[in-house]
Amino acid sequence: MGDLIDAEGFRANVGIVLMLGEQVFLGRRTGGRGWQFPQGGVRSGEAPEQALYRELDEEIGLAAASVELIGGTRDWLSYRLPPRYIRRNSQPLCIGQKQRWFLLRLTDSEAQFDFRRTAEPEFDQWRRVSWWEPVREVIYFKRPVYARALTELAPLAFDGETPPLPEWWDKVTARTGARAERRIAH
Repeated sequence: MGDLIDAEGFRANVGIVLMLGEQVFLGRRTGGRGWQFPQGGVRSGEAPEQALYRELDEEIGLAAASVELIGGTRDWLSYRLPPRYIRRNSQPLCIGQKQRWFLLRLTDSEAQFDFRRTAEPEFDQWRRVSWWEPVREVIYFKRPVYARALTELAPLAFDGETPPLPEWWDKVTARTGARAERRIAH
């Protein structure tokens, strides 16, 4: 089963915000290629929630029984890939991703992360970070989606409250500009 790419060229994907107490899981991409949340494609015939649990197992080795699903984003959030990241020889052409984001809480205090569940592991390290830190750590073109996902999910994570924005917020989120924000309408 292949990944789902819509008529506009956006690949269906799930993003996972895993709460570890008051902090969140952030994984280092294999080979030191940046930090991000677990995420992955939705396969043909698969519901986003099914993809969530499959990706959770494949990327960080956690079973559904180790987490509690707290909620998710209301809509798909999307971003375009910069031209240098588009694989022009693949069909159908994928120009970006549309993502449903899910908020999970780790409930199994004995759970161990295992990044070797696939032949090509996504992560080689992980760390706990504050709620907003992933926006600063992720590759620049994903920042608007991370900011929107975390903003929408914060009240679910913190009993109706939203943590204060860090001092660096405006500087980091302004780098992608309003142009990137408009693209998220898909």
